[in-house]
Amino acid sequence: MRAEAQAHVDQINEAVALLRRFLDWDRALRRLDELNARVEDPRLWDDPRAAQTVMRERRRLDEAINATRAIERERDDTVELMELAEAEGDTALADEAVASLGALAERAERDKVAALLAGEADGNDTYIEVNAGAGGTESQDWAEMLQRMYTRWAERHGMKVELVDHHAGEQAGIKSATLMIKGENAYGYAKTESGVHRLVRISPYDSSARRHTSFASIWVYPVIDDSLDIEVLDKDLKIDTYRSSGAGGQHVNTTDSAVRITHLPTNIIVTCQTQRSQHKNRAEAMGRLKARLYELELRKREEEASAVNATKSDIGWGHQIRSYVLQPYQLVKDLRTGVTSTAPADVLDGALDPFMAAALSQRVTGEKVDVEDVD
Repeated sequence: MRAEAQAHVDQINEAVALLRRFLDWDRALRRLDELNARVEDPRLWDDPRAAQTVMRERRRLDEAINATRAIERERDDTVELMELAEAEGDTALADEAVASLGALAERAERDKVAALLAGEADGNDTYIEVNAGAGGTESQDWAEMLQRMYTRWAERHGMKVELVDHHAGEQAGIKSATLMIKGENAYGYAKTESGVHRLVRISPYDSSARRHTSFASIWVYPVIDDSLDIEVLDKDLKIDTYRSSGAGGQHVNTTDSAVRITHLPTNIIVTCQTQRSQHKNRAEAMGRLKARLYELELRKREEEASAVNATKSDIGWGHQIRSYVLQPYQLVKDLRTGVTSTAPADVLDGALDPFMAAALSQRVTGEKVDVEDVD
Protein backbone atom coordinates (compact mmCIF):
# COMPACT_ATOMS: atom_id res chain seq x y z
CA MET A 1 0.00 0.00 0.00
CA ARG A 2 1.24 3.49 -0.80
CA ALA A 3 2.64 5.47 2.12
CA GLU A 4 0.06 8.23 1.63
CA ALA A 5 -2.79 5.74 1.65
CA GLN A 6 -1.40 3.99 4.73
CA ALA A 7 -1.24 7.34 6.55
CA HIS A 8 -4.92 7.95 5.76
CA VAL A 9 -5.85 4.44 6.93
CA ASP A 10 -3.91 4.93 10.17
CA GLN A 11 -5.74 8.19 10.80
CA ILE A 12 -9.10 6.53 10.13
CA ASN A 13 -8.25 3.61 12.41
CA GLU A 14 -7.24 5.97 15.20
CA ALA A 15 -10.52 7.88 14.91
CA VAL A 16 -12.59 4.68 14.85
CA ALA A 17 -10.73 3.26 17.86
CA LEU A 18 -11.39 6.44 19.81
CA LEU A 19 -15.07 6.41 18.83
CA ARG A 20 -15.46 2.80 19.94
CA ARG A 21 -13.64 3.52 23.20
CA PHE A 22 -15.70 6.61 23.88
CA LEU A 23 -18.98 4.85 23.17
CA ASP A 24 -17.96 1.73 25.15
CA TRP A 25 -19.06 -0.18 22.05
CA ASP A 26 -20.69 -3.29 23.51
CA ARG A 27 -22.47 -1.32 26.20
CA ALA A 28 -23.64 1.23 23.61
CA LEU A 29 -25.17 -1.52 21.46
CA ARG A 30 -27.02 -2.96 24.46
CA ARG A 31 -28.20 0.50 25.50
CA LEU A 32 -29.50 1.25 21.99
CA ASP A 33 -31.52 -1.97 22.07
CA GLU A 34 -32.99 -0.91 25.42
CA LEU A 35 -33.88 2.54 24.10
CA ASN A 36 -35.46 1.11 20.95
CA ALA A 37 -37.65 -1.07 23.14
CA ARG A 38 -38.69 1.92 25.24
CA VAL A 39 -39.56 3.96 22.15
CA GLU A 40 -41.97 1.23 21.09
CA ASP A 41 -43.76 1.40 24.46
CA PRO A 42 -46.90 3.59 24.02
CA ARG A 43 -46.68 4.64 27.68
CA LEU A 44 -43.42 6.48 27.03
CA TRP A 45 -45.17 9.73 26.10
CA ASP A 46 -47.16 9.79 29.35
CA ASP A 47 -44.21 11.87 30.57
CA PRO A 48 -43.24 14.15 27.61
CA ARG A 49 -40.06 15.48 29.23
CA ALA A 50 -38.76 11.98 30.00
CA ALA A 51 -39.74 10.86 26.50
CA GLN A 52 -37.75 13.67 24.92
CA THR A 53 -34.71 12.71 27.01
CA VAL A 54 -35.01 9.10 25.81
CA MET A 55 -35.40 10.20 22.19
CA ARG A 56 -32.34 12.46 22.36
CA GLU A 57 -30.18 9.71 23.83
CA ARG A 58 -31.46 7.20 21.28
CA ARG A 59 -30.78 9.56 18.37
CA ARG A 60 -27.27 10.35 19.62
CA LEU A 61 -26.33 6.69 20.07
CA ASP A 62 -27.91 5.62 16.80
CA GLU A 63 -26.10 8.33 14.83
CA ALA A 64 -22.74 7.61 16.49
CA ILE A 65 -22.98 3.84 15.99
CA ASN A 66 -24.12 4.12 12.37
CA ALA A 67 -21.45 6.72 11.58
CA THR A 68 -18.74 4.47 13.01
CA ARG A 69 -19.96 1.43 11.07
CA ALA A 70 -20.21 3.47 7.86
CA ILE A 71 -16.61 4.66 8.23
CA GLU A 72 -15.35 1.12 8.82
CA ARG A 73 -17.29 -0.24 5.85
CA GLU A 74 -16.14 2.53 3.50
CA ARG A 75 -12.53 2.13 4.69
CA ASP A 76 -12.54 -1.61 3.98
CA ASP A 77 -14.21 -1.20 0.57
CA THR A 78 -11.80 1.55 -0.50
CA VAL A 79 -8.69 -0.34 0.64
CA GLU A 80 -9.90 -3.42 -1.25
CA LEU A 81 -10.50 -1.32 -4.37
CA MET A 82 -7.05 0.26 -4.15
CA GLU A 83 -5.29 -3.09 -3.71
CA LEU A 84 -7.17 -4.44 -6.73
CA ALA A 85 -6.23 -1.37 -8.80
CA GLU A 86 -2.57 -1.71 -7.85
CA ALA A 87 -2.59 -5.42 -8.70
CA GLU A 88 -3.99 -4.63 -12.15
CA GLY A 89 -1.69 -1.63 -12.69
CA ASP A 90 -4.60 0.82 -12.89
CA THR A 91 -2.84 3.95 -11.64
CA ALA A 92 -5.81 6.27 -12.18
CA LEU A 93 -8.12 4.08 -10.10
CA ALA A 94 -5.49 3.71 -7.39
CA ASP A 95 -5.09 7.52 -7.26
CA GLU A 96 -8.83 7.89 -6.94
CA ALA A 97 -8.87 5.40 -4.06
CA VAL A 98 -6.12 7.32 -2.23
CA ALA A 99 -8.11 10.54 -2.61
CA SER A 100 -11.20 8.77 -1.27
CA LEU A 101 -9.25 7.57 1.77
CA GLY A 102 -8.07 11.14 2.40
CA ALA A 103 -11.64 12.45 2.30
CA LEU A 104 -12.76 9.61 4.55
CA ALA A 105 -10.01 10.43 7.06
CA GLU A 106 -11.25 14.01 7.23
CA ARG A 107 -14.82 12.82 7.74
CA ALA A 108 -13.71 10.40 10.45
CA GLU A 109 -12.05 13.28 12.32
CA ARG A 110 -15.22 15.38 12.10
CA ASP A 111 -17.41 12.48 13.25
CA LYS A 112 -14.99 11.75 16.07
CA VAL A 113 -15.20 15.30 17.40
CA ALA A 114 -18.99 15.38 16.98
CA ALA A 115 -19.31 12.14 18.96
CA LEU A 116 -17.11 13.51 21.73
CA LEU A 117 -19.61 16.33 22.23
CA ALA A 118 -22.03 14.17 24.17
CA GLY A 119 -21.65 15.70 27.62
CA GLU A 120 -24.61 16.86 29.64
CA ALA A 121 -24.25 20.53 28.66
CA ASP A 122 -22.14 20.25 25.49
CA GLY A 123 -24.99 21.38 23.25
CA ASN A 124 -25.54 24.58 25.24
CA ASP A 125 -24.54 28.13 24.45
CA THR A 126 -21.48 29.20 26.42
CA TYR A 127 -19.88 32.00 28.37
CA ILE A 128 -16.17 32.67 27.83
CA GLU A 129 -14.62 34.79 30.54
CA VAL A 130 -11.26 36.46 29.93
CA ASN A 131 -9.15 37.84 32.78
CA ALA A 132 -5.80 39.61 32.47
CA GLY A 133 -3.00 38.33 34.67
CA ALA A 134 -0.43 40.37 36.57
CA GLY A 135 1.61 42.69 34.39
CA GLY A 136 -0.51 45.77 33.77
CA THR A 137 -0.85 46.99 30.20
CA GLU A 138 0.99 44.02 28.69
CA SER A 139 -1.39 41.43 30.14
CA GLN A 140 -4.44 43.61 29.54
CA ASP A 141 -3.54 43.94 25.87
CA TRP A 142 -3.05 40.16 25.70
CA ALA A 143 -6.46 39.61 27.31
CA GLU A 144 -8.07 41.76 24.61
CA MET A 145 -6.26 39.73 21.92
CA LEU A 146 -7.76 36.56 23.40
CA GLN A 147 -11.21 38.15 23.50
CA ARG A 148 -10.88 38.85 19.78
CA MET A 149 -9.56 35.31 19.12
CA TYR A 150 -12.64 33.66 20.61
CA THR A 151 -14.93 36.13 18.90
CA ARG A 152 -13.34 35.25 15.54
CA TRP A 153 -13.52 31.51 16.31
CA ALA A 154 -17.24 31.81 16.98
CA GLU A 155 -17.84 33.88 13.85
CA ARG A 156 -15.99 31.29 11.74
CA HIS A 157 -18.56 28.75 12.91
CA GLY A 158 -21.54 30.98 12.29
CA MET A 159 -22.18 31.55 15.98
CA LYS A 160 -23.49 34.76 17.50
CA VAL A 161 -21.36 36.65 20.00
CA GLU A 162 -22.57 39.05 22.70
CA LEU A 163 -20.32 41.03 25.02
CA VAL A 164 -22.09 40.68 28.38
CA ASP A 165 -19.43 42.21 30.63
CA HIS A 166 -16.39 44.38 30.01
CA HIS A 167 -13.81 46.14 32.17
CA ALA A 168 -11.38 48.28 30.18
CA GLY A 169 -7.67 48.39 30.91
CA GLU A 170 -6.03 51.49 32.32
CA GLN A 171 -4.06 52.36 29.17
CA ALA A 172 -4.95 49.65 26.64
CA GLY A 173 -6.64 46.28 26.44
CA ILE A 174 -9.05 44.90 29.06
CA LYS A 175 -8.89 43.84 32.68
CA SER A 176 -11.69 41.34 32.05
CA ALA A 177 -14.53 40.58 29.69
CA THR A 178 -17.25 37.97 29.35
CA LEU A 179 -18.59 36.79 26.00
CA MET A 180 -21.81 34.87 25.48
CA ILE A 181 -21.48 32.64 22.41
CA LYS A 182 -24.68 31.23 20.96
CA GLY A 183 -24.50 28.27 18.61
CA GLU A 184 -24.77 24.51 18.34
CA ASN A 185 -22.33 22.75 20.71
CA ALA A 186 -20.73 26.08 21.65
CA TYR A 187 -19.92 24.91 25.18
CA GLY A 188 -18.85 21.45 24.04
CA TYR A 189 -16.20 22.85 21.73
CA ALA A 190 -15.01 25.70 23.94
CA LYS A 191 -14.90 23.95 27.32
CA THR A 192 -11.34 22.69 26.83
CA GLU A 193 -10.08 26.28 26.53
CA SER A 194 -10.32 26.95 30.27
CA GLY A 195 -6.90 27.67 31.72
CA VAL A 196 -3.99 30.08 31.54
CA HIS A 197 -2.73 31.27 28.15
CA ARG A 198 0.79 32.67 27.82
CA LEU A 199 2.11 35.17 25.27
CA VAL A 200 5.77 35.82 24.43
CA ARG A 201 6.53 38.80 22.17
CA ILE A 202 8.49 41.99 21.72
CA SER A 203 6.35 44.48 23.59
CA PRO A 204 4.84 47.33 21.56
CA TYR A 205 4.66 49.22 24.85
CA ASP A 206 8.37 48.91 25.66
CA SER A 207 10.52 51.67 24.18
CA SER A 208 13.56 49.38 24.53
CA ALA A 209 11.85 46.68 22.42
CA ARG A 210 12.44 43.97 25.00
CA ARG A 211 10.78 40.58 24.99
CA HIS A 212 7.89 40.27 27.45
CA THR A 213 5.87 37.33 28.75
CA SER A 214 2.20 37.95 29.57
CA PHE A 215 -0.54 35.78 31.02
CA ALA A 216 -4.33 35.77 30.87
CA SER A 217 -6.86 33.21 32.05
CA ILE A 218 -9.86 31.80 30.24
CA TRP A 219 -12.84 30.34 32.04
CA VAL A 220 -15.58 28.62 30.05
CA TYR A 221 -18.99 27.67 31.46
CA PRO A 222 -22.34 26.79 29.87
CA VAL A 223 -25.39 29.00 29.59
CA ILE A 224 -28.20 27.30 31.51
CA ASP A 225 -31.95 27.73 31.31
CA ASP A 226 -34.52 28.24 34.07
CA SER A 227 -35.51 24.57 34.05
CA LEU A 228 -32.24 23.69 35.79
CA ASP A 229 -32.64 24.18 39.54
CA ILE A 230 -29.38 25.48 41.01
CA GLU A 231 -29.75 26.29 44.70
CA VAL A 232 -27.90 29.39 45.87
CA LEU A 233 -28.35 30.42 49.51
CA ASP A 234 -28.44 34.10 50.42
CA LYS A 235 -26.07 33.50 53.32
CA ASP A 236 -23.45 32.26 50.86
CA LEU A 237 -23.46 35.51 48.88
CA LYS A 238 -21.63 38.80 49.24
CA ILE A 239 -23.15 41.43 46.96
CA ASP A 240 -21.41 44.74 46.22
CA THR A 241 -22.55 47.61 44.04
CA TYR A 242 -20.33 50.17 42.37
CA ARG A 243 -20.34 52.71 39.58
CA SER A 244 -20.02 51.32 36.07
CA SER A 245 -16.87 52.13 34.13
CA GLY A 246 -16.58 52.63 30.41
CA ALA A 247 -15.19 54.68 27.58
CA GLY A 248 -17.60 57.54 28.26
CA GLY A 249 -20.72 58.86 26.62
CA GLN A 250 -24.40 58.23 27.19
CA HIS A 251 -24.05 54.53 27.99
CA VAL A 252 -22.01 55.02 31.18
CA ASN A 253 -24.23 54.87 34.26
CA THR A 254 -23.88 57.70 36.76
CA THR A 255 -25.32 55.65 39.65
CA ASP A 256 -24.00 52.62 41.54
CA SER A 257 -25.78 50.19 39.23
CA ALA A 258 -22.93 47.74 38.57
CA VAL A 259 -23.08 44.55 40.65
CA ARG A 260 -20.40 42.18 41.94
CA ILE A 261 -21.51 38.89 43.51
CA THR A 262 -19.09 36.69 45.45
CA HIS A 263 -20.11 33.11 46.23
CA LEU A 264 -18.32 32.61 49.54
CA PRO A 265 -18.08 28.77 49.63
CA THR A 266 -16.35 28.59 46.22
CA ASN A 267 -14.93 32.14 45.98
CA ILE A 268 -16.49 32.46 42.52
CA ILE A 269 -16.91 36.13 41.60
CA VAL A 270 -19.16 37.44 38.85
CA THR A 271 -19.79 41.04 37.86
CA CYS A 272 -22.23 42.78 35.57
CA GLN A 273 -22.41 46.42 34.53
CA THR A 274 -23.87 46.27 31.04
CA GLN A 275 -27.52 46.84 32.03
CA ARG A 276 -28.83 50.27 33.00
CA SER A 277 -30.46 49.24 36.26
CA GLN A 278 -28.99 47.58 39.32
CA HIS A 279 -31.88 45.12 39.34
CA LYS A 280 -31.13 43.92 35.80
CA ASN A 281 -27.39 43.73 36.46
CA ARG A 282 -28.04 41.68 39.60
CA ALA A 283 -30.31 39.28 37.68
CA GLU A 284 -27.71 38.87 34.93
CA ALA A 285 -24.93 38.30 37.47
CA MET A 286 -27.00 35.71 39.36
CA GLY A 287 -27.67 33.84 36.12
CA ARG A 288 -23.96 33.68 35.38
CA LEU A 289 -23.16 32.62 38.95
CA LYS A 290 -25.58 29.70 38.65
CA ALA A 291 -23.95 28.79 35.33
CA ARG A 292 -20.52 28.82 36.98
CA LEU A 293 -21.77 26.60 39.82
CA TYR A 294 -23.31 24.20 37.30
CA GLU A 295 -20.03 24.04 35.36
CA LEU A 296 -18.19 23.36 38.63
CA GLU A 297 -20.48 20.41 39.32
CA LEU A 298 -20.00 19.06 35.77
CA ARG A 299 -16.24 19.31 36.21
CA LYS A 300 -16.35 17.48 39.54
CA ARG A 301 -18.28 14.63 37.96
CA GLU A 302 -15.83 14.42 35.09
CA GLU A 303 -12.83 14.43 37.41
CA GLU A 304 -14.35 11.68 39.54
CA ALA A 305 -15.07 9.59 36.46
CA SER A 306 -11.57 9.99 35.07
CA ALA A 307 -9.77 10.11 38.43
CA VAL A 308 -8.09 13.32 37.36
CA ASN A 309 -7.85 16.03 39.96
CA ALA A 310 -7.42 19.30 38.11
CA THR A 311 -7.85 22.59 39.92
CA LYS A 312 -8.02 26.17 38.83
CA SER A 313 -4.54 27.65 39.04
CA ASP A 314 -3.01 31.03 39.63
CA ILE A 315 -2.45 33.15 36.54
CA GLY A 316 1.30 32.77 36.21
CA TRP A 317 4.28 30.58 35.43
CA GLY A 318 3.82 26.82 35.42
CA HIS A 319 0.03 26.81 35.10
CA GLN A 320 -0.48 27.60 31.43
CA ILE A 321 -2.26 25.28 29.00
CA ARG A 322 -0.98 26.97 25.86
CA SER A 323 1.92 29.21 24.82
CA TYR A 324 1.81 31.70 21.95
CA VAL A 325 5.28 32.81 20.85
CA LEU A 326 5.47 35.72 18.38
CA GLN A 327 9.18 36.55 18.81
CA PRO A 328 11.94 35.52 18.31
CA TYR A 329 10.19 32.75 16.36
CA GLN A 330 6.54 31.94 15.65
CA LEU A 331 4.88 29.00 17.39
CA VAL A 332 1.72 28.13 19.27
CA LYS A 333 2.04 25.03 21.45
CA ASP A 334 -0.64 23.34 23.53
CA LEU A 335 1.10 22.07 26.63
CA ARG A 336 -1.52 19.36 27.31
CA THR A 337 -1.79 17.69 23.92
CA GLY A 338 1.43 18.69 22.15
CA VAL A 339 -0.49 20.18 19.20
CA THR A 340 1.47 23.01 17.58
CA SER A 341 1.00 25.65 14.91
CA THR A 342 3.67 27.75 13.22
CA ALA A 343 1.05 30.32 12.19
CA PRO A 344 0.16 32.26 15.37
CA ALA A 345 -1.61 34.93 13.31
CA ASP A 346 -4.09 32.30 12.09
CA VAL A 347 -4.64 30.93 15.59
CA LEU A 348 -5.21 34.41 16.99
CA ASP A 349 -7.69 34.93 14.16
CA GLY A 350 -9.77 32.03 15.45
CA ALA A 351 -8.18 28.89 13.92
CA LEU A 352 -8.64 26.87 17.12
CA ASP A 353 -10.32 23.69 15.87
CA PRO A 354 -7.20 21.42 15.90
CA PHE A 355 -6.43 22.44 19.49
CA MET A 356 -10.01 21.89 20.63
CA ALA A 357 -10.31 18.52 18.86
CA ALA A 358 -7.08 17.22 20.39
CA ALA A 359 -8.09 18.33 23.88
CA LEU A 360 -11.51 16.67 23.53
CA SER A 361 -9.82 13.44 22.40
CA GLN A 362 -7.44 13.57 25.35
CA ARG A 363 -10.38 13.72 27.73
CA VAL A 364 -11.44 10.31 26.43
CA THR A 365 -8.06 8.64 26.20
CA GLY A 366 -6.73 10.18 29.40
CA GLU A 367 -3.27 10.24 27.85
CA LYS A 368 -0.92 12.98 28.97
CA VAL A 369 1.55 14.47 26.52
CA ASP A 370 4.89 15.52 27.96
CA VAL A 371 6.22 18.55 26.13
CA GLU A 372 8.90 21.00 27.06
CA ASP A 373 7.85 24.55 27.78
CA VAL A 374 8.41 27.26 25.19
CA ASP A 375 10.93 29.96 26.05
